[in-house]
Amino acid sequence: MDAVSGRGLSTGARYASPLVIFLLLGFLAPLVTVVAFAFAEPKSFEVFRTFTLDNFAAVLNPSNTVWRSFVWSLVLAALCVAMLAVIAYPIAYGLNRVFGRFAPLISVLFVFPLFVSENVRLYGWVQFFIKNGVLDGVLKAFDLGRAPDVLYSPGLTLFGMVYVYLPFMLFPITLGLAMVPRDLVDAAKDLGAGRLMVWREVELPLAMPGILIGMLLTFVLAVGAVAEARILGGQSVITVVHDIEVAFTYAQNWPLGAALAVLLVLIIGSLTLFVLTRLDLDRVLGKR
Repeated sequence: MDAVSGRGLSTGARYASPLVIFLLLGFLAPLVTVVAFAFAEPKSFEVFRTFTLDNFAAVLNPSNTVWRSFVWSLVLAALCVAMLAVIAYPIAYGLNRVFGRFAPLISVLFVFPLFVSENVRLYGWVQFFIKNGVLDGVLKAFDLGRAPDVLYSPGLTLFGMVYVYLPFMLFPITLGLAMVPRDLVDAAKDLGAGRLMVWREVELPLAMPGILIGMLLTFVLAVGAVAEARILGGQSVITVVHDIEVAFTYAQNWPLGAALAVLLVLIIGSLTLFVLTRLDLDRVLGKR
């Protein structure tokens, strides 16, 4: 019943108002504050009282190395997405088509690491790759020499990102493949289409919404990766999130940190809107 109160608010609006107020206070207010700080005088706290573009100029200045953190973050995130797409697609296909009644068990194996702290898992890999660690000890025990020195490198940082964000790529792709009708695939085969053609013309286009969602979700998370670079990379890679943290803490340059955060939000927001405009959300959500 669409009852309307004396103040003109419907019943639904009245019930939704606490959530709207919570979102405004919890999301919009901090975002407005960060944007305001981005235009404040450098190394000051005169928010809402000054307006300058010096912070953005400092970020974009070629002589300032802070722009390198953006490049590292974006490049590592893009490589992580590309590698996970190649790794997760066959696994998702197996979960949908091959494993049958064992699919739930295999899904649990991929979800289980999420119940353990990310830092604990990453330090576990440190113990595995460190000198005289697990890998080094096993190789020495079999007289196979020493383990390669890969710890605290960009390559191991990328490995950690792929390891951590695999579930976030896997399950959207699994959902996308689950939306491919089997009768449509069988019909294509009956009409003489080969396995590669069926995949290229039927399965891949129909599963693309799930694949794009997985890639977008993974990219957004990977751009903000800081624990992997700090624990496995040993600061051999400085990410943009690390620079934001330093600006807000040790450097006490909140305007610079806010400018970095605003630029990062603009990049991620633009990418998100670009992907969402190419998705059929009704089909993804199962409304048709």
